[in-house]
Amino acid sequence: MNNTTSPYAIELRDISKRFGAVQANKDICLQVPAGTVHGIIGENGAGKSTLMSIIYGFYEADSGDIEVGGELVNIRTSEDAIRFGIGMVHQHFMLVENFTVLENVVLGAEGGAMLKGGLDAARKELKRLEQEYNLDVDVDAVVEDLPVGLQQRVEILKALYRGAKILILDEPTGVLTPQEADHLFRILQSLKEQGVTVMIITHKLREIMASTDNVSVMRQGQMVAHRVTAETDKEELAELMVGKKVRLVVDKEEAKPTNVALSAKNLSWFDEQGVKRLKDVSLELKAGEIVGIAGVSGNGQSELLNALSGITPLTGGEIHFNGEVITAKNKKNASQMRDLKMAHVPEDRHKMGLVTGFEAYEAAILGYHNSEAYNGKILLDRKAMLDECNERMQKWDVRPADPFLKTANFSGGNQQKIVIAREVEQNPDVLLIGQPTRGVDIGAIENIHEEIVKLRDSGKAILLVSVELDEIMALSDRIIVMFDGAVVGEIDAKEADERTLGLMMANALNEEETAGGQA
Repeated sequence: MNNTTSPYAIELRDISKRFGAVQANKDICLQVPAGTVHGIIGENGAGKSTLMSIIYGFYEADSGDIEVGGELVNIRTSEDAIRFGIGMVHQHFMLVENFTVLENVVLGAEGGAMLKGGLDAARKELKRLEQEYNLDVDVDAVVEDLPVGLQQRVEILKALYRGAKILILDEPTGVLTPQEADHLFRILQSLKEQGVTVMIITHKLREIMASTDNVSVMRQGQMVAHRVTAETDKEELAELMVGKKVRLVVDKEEAKPTNVALSAKNLSWFDEQGVKRLKDVSLELKAGEIVGIAGVSGNGQSELLNALSGITPLTGGEIHFNGEVITAKNKKNASQMRDLKMAHVPEDRHKMGLVTGFEAYEAAILGYHNSEAYNGKILLDRKAMLDECNERMQKWDVRPADPFLKTANFSGGNQQKIVIAREVEQNPDVLLIGQPTRGVDIGAIENIHEEIVKLRDSGKAILLVSVELDEIMALSDRIIVMFDGAVVGEIDAKEADERTLGLMMANALNEEETAGGQA
């Protein structure tokens, strides 16, 4: 036991971790001052999640030391981490949805066989934690009935209930509206004031600048910089992440929309359980414009893309596109919609965009393999496929530029480039694009955004779905907002701001206007 008091809540010295040939972490050193909010940023594959998984006991480091509060510790499991006062809130919440808040918090820490006594004691402790850390939530509410912002509070309460003094949050604002994110930042400040140390893993530079005291930057498995947040800016952090200067703005002229390229009227769709996921959605897309769909993930955006692209048949309503009227009776599948000159970049590239066992030149024509451009007299024209794949790899900066490499062996960002290039290069009249830069390194985002704007400027209509509100605001000419499967508003992108969009995403804009009028 170290009898000296360390100024650091946690200290890492020369932490390394290898998975086969991949060096995920190499000689990582990190000092996190106690009672601060510390950001860990880096591109995809930089090693952030691996490092946090080592701290929380999901992985064991190959070498190096960890000190918690000045004491050398050996963390082999999550139980070890919890025992040393470390808690973690995962990007995808670890909650039992049909349990109450109280039941979720005590799950795994019930306190013996007599559950009632344990629950009564837990209820009292939760009330204390709520008051101490400003984490108000109804402990008897069923989790599935709570909005995502409150579910996140439940996860934080779970960690605090187990005695966490070091709290790790993985991409904490990914499913929050801007207002919910701002409220989370206030909660983090409250935790900090009560002596809790918070570590945030994120790729969002805005939230680093808004919520942290210090920030550490990782690149290619190594720690490359530490900064006091107040003494840096987004531009410097982006350059440190990538290793070169990065433009963080989208250059585009004002749109010049012309004719209606696609219209949808009263689209509805029921899932297998009979739940209505699309609720009478109507919209128009014009040639030469980008229409963004904003909304917290899970509010019907994915279902809308699937309905428009022909992946799922309509239950009701109609789509007018290139002379065809698609309805529940007059169906068109995804292949037929492609023939009508609609392209689709799916939100989940692994499930719907790629066959990871295929080589890159094969993946680059998926869905278009019946085209004359790729077919010889009997077999597919392999030379034509390879030539085109090589050309696209150069244009879209796919790394490595190896058409024979299996798709599974590319990084997530390069897999995304293969999918987007495949769809964009077909010169569609309408492009449906879901989460275009998910898993894409910040240095490659600029290139993807440029190509989307070029497609718009060539007279194509684009429907963009993204959970990144900055991306929606930067690329869109018009923004449609969805909530609970329905369109709840539309706004010109020039008039949009985070506050207004956030209220619309929570379906609370009219409520605030009414409250303002009564004040």
